[in-house]
Amino acid sequence: MIQEKLRNLRKQKGMSQEKMAKILSTDISSYSRKENGKSRIHEDEWEKLANALEVSVDDIKESESSGIVHNDNSTLHDQSGSYIHNYNFPISVLENLQDYIKILKEQNESLKRELEDFRNNK
Repeated sequence: MIQEKLRNLRKQKGMSQEKMAKILSTDISSYSRKENGKSRIHEDEWEKLANALEVSVDDIKESESSGIVHNDNSTLHDQSGSYIHNYNFPISVLENLQDYIKILKEQNESLKRELEDFRNNK
């Protein structure tokens, strides 16, 4: 995620959140919220951060939509009549879940074959 890249790069450069807050002319708690993804980082702030970290903006910033899946189907209903809620998931979480599902399917197939072999050898 963007914030992780920013945090890691800040730490690699040996810079504190206090120093970064001063660069953005804000207080530490505001900077911390930005770094933790709880508050938006504006374009001019990205420039200041990149300059302070001696990197390009592209090195620390991804497009806002890359890496996130947005579910905006809030008007759909499931079988119980409940609303489907909106959630934003990092792509990495979904990829990990897909990998896990693949492993489970493979294990399931293996167990089915074992069961079939067991039934045939009775």
